[in-house]
Amino acid sequence: MRKPNKYTVLLVLTVVGYVLFDYYRPKPLDWTPTYQNDDRIPFGTQALYELLPGLLQQSAVPTVRTPVYNFLTETKLPRRSNYILIAHDLKIDRNDQRELLRYVDRGNTVLVSAYQFPDSLGRQLGFKADEQAPQKADTTLRQYFVNPTLRPSVGYVFRHDDGRNFLRITRPANITVLTRNTRREPTFIRVRYGRGQFLIHNLPLAFTNYYVLDSKSTDYAFNALSYLPTAPTYWDEYQKQGRFGKERQSIFRYVWSQPALNWAYYLVVFGLLFYVLFAGKRTQRVIPVLEPPKNTSLEFVETIGKLYFQQGNHDNMARQKVQYFLADLRERYGLSTTALDHEFTDRLAHKSDLSADEAADLTRLLRDAQRSVSLSEFDLLRLNRAMEQFYASL
Repeated sequence: MRKPNKYTVLLVLTVVGYVLFDYYRPKPLDWTPTYQNDDRIPFGTQALYELLPGLLQQSAVPTVRTPVYNFLTETKLPRRSNYILIAHDLKIDRNDQRELLRYVDRGNTVLVSAYQFPDSLGRQLGFKADEQAPQKADTTLRQYFVNPTLRPSVGYVFRHDDGRNFLRITRPANITVLTRNTRREPTFIRVRYGRGQFLIHNLPLAFTNYYVLDSKSTDYAFNALSYLPTAPTYWDEYQKQGRFGKERQSIFRYVWSQPALNWAYYLVVFGLLFYVLFAGKRTQRVIPVLEPPKNTSLEFVETIGKLYFQQGNHDNMARQKVQYFLADLRERYGLSTTALDHEFTDRLAHKSDLSADEAADLTRLLRDAQRSVSLSEFDLLRLNRAMEQFYASL
């Protein structure tokens, strides 16, 4: 059985160890403001979302996971309804805004709670989301409902908000202020538009789990939602979670949403890269250098020639030398040696460094050797001398 690679074992143990450590270690409290209706963290909105059906006296509050434009144009809605959007920033394009205005104009209500609003929507409705200079930050700033039946004498404090945000009213004709802070700045307004209304709220932290479940501020969110008329209500999650819900969520989206799995994923990826870069170099075998094959025909002829010369077989040795010499000419110059004629002589002179006369003498010597019945030692020496002179001239 093959022994497992030590780098692979080390990588697996590191990943498993980190995942177990991160899973069992005490989890720090996550104070990230997500405003998501499935988050139990302090600044999620799960508590409010689960209490909403009882507050609005409807069996369930549907969640919207498509853009505003798609939802309002592709969904069959009741004659009157409410639409709630709670996010850090309201991000809608021109088409979303146009359909949202049409939706309210038909007699519906939209409640938007965010710190930032599109300028185009503010200009259309007559307000602007503004903030004070940093030196005016005040985490003890109190919020009061203008309606005396909803305003506790002590007001509401949201200590995780710096108190700088407020709404500046630019066209007060159709606007009613619903809440103000201690500086008398509006933070919650109602804007009449057509037959419906916009409820513009500038403190989304007030709707999160932390303040909904805090006894000192729990009734603030419910008092703000009491301005919604009794009608079917829809809750927007597209602004915070995108198009797909958990049932259609890809595995990578889930991995990236979990810090432990996210770190484990990157650890595996970088571990594999390091393994390929370093371990691959250590285990790669050296590729041997292969020498190109050499033509050993001449060495073979010399060896055979010495053998025949020692035995005194001059005729056989001469014919072998002629045969291998012609084979070398065919391989070296691509010449046809079937007929040693005038054409062969011209081509040999053209492709080698021999003159026409030298090529003719060499061709005649080879042709005579082929036609001779018997070759003597003198003939062998003359052939050998001619071949050596030929190779010496290359």
